[in-house]
Amino acid sequence: MEKMPKILVTGGAGYIGCVTTHHLLQRGFEVVVIDDLSRGHRENVAPERLHVLRLQDTEGVANLLGGVDAVVHFAAHSAVGESMREPELYFSNNVGGTVSLLEAMARANVRRLVFSSTAAVYGDPEKLPIPEDAQIAPVNPYGQSKAIVEKILNELDHYRGLRSVALRYFNACGAEPDAGLGEEHNPETHLIPLLFRAVATGEPIQIFGNDYATPDGTCIRDYIHVSDLAAAHVAALDYLMAGGGSAAYNVGTGTGQTVMEVLRAVEEVTGKSVPYKIAARREGDPTELVADSKKLRKTLGWQPQRSGIQEIVRDAWAYYQLKFK
Repeated sequence: MEKMPKILVTGGAGYIGCVTTHHLLQRGFEVVVIDDLSRGHRENVAPERLHVLRLQDTEGVANLLGGVDAVVHFAAHSAVGESMREPELYFSNNVGGTVSLLEAMARANVRRLVFSSTAAVYGDPEKLPIPEDAQIAPVNPYGQSKAIVEKILNELDHYRGLRSVALRYFNACGAEPDAGLGEEHNPETHLIPLLFRAVATGEPIQIFGNDYATPDGTCIRDYIHVSDLAAAHVAALDYLMAGGGSAAYNVGTGTGQTVMEVLRAVEEVTGKSVPYKIAARREGDPTELVADSKKLRKTLGWQPQRSGIQEIVRDAWAYYQLKFK
């Protein structure tokens, strides 16, 4: 029987990282997880698989890379608002931590990386849906930190022979309730869990702006099920393991929903009304972000399977009830 590749997952105790780890294990990969647990949750990873470590511990990371065939790199801070209040934290953690990881990979001669990037690298796009060759013009330090890492990866492709796939996510959401894996941030910043919290507590959720140039005045985003995101990471690994070259891909559905459309979907799934109040626009929020993901579909054969908004909300609600009942 052919030995399956060994994969190191950074940030594997976090939301997308733990679901991707679950998918990798289902495929038969051998998986090692690094997480410093500053934002991830210990219970998301089997104890024998988890190494509690900061990426800035270059030597410690290098010691775990023995026999590893590829790295999937999630470990990063990802809250846009926080990045605008604490930009130094984002550059230190997201860029500095990645540079330390890349140095460890060079020491261990590991030359394949799947990188968790973001649609935030595009800023306020000039064209919709957004193609991968759109201008990279982030409007917040979070997006800037990811754009910087993508530039570093391009340089290392040239100078080190590092082959990388950068996956530029749109709005990750949903859950794997059967596996007990889902969204749990502290503080919570993502729309669907905040809508559930409003349902559960009766405290109105703030809707930031209702005067955008959209059908109902609220922002439009491309909501992608976390399981479809995980499948994109597995496809990117398969591509790199087969000798594929460095590339960047959008991961989204190609369609968008307004904030109010998501709110109505939550009301339909839960059978309860969502209390809300309109607040001022948030700085750094583009009107619309929708992916052109044709390149990912064509090159890696990926297709979203579970990203209808009703299914996303149903899975997320099942997890929310499991976790917070």
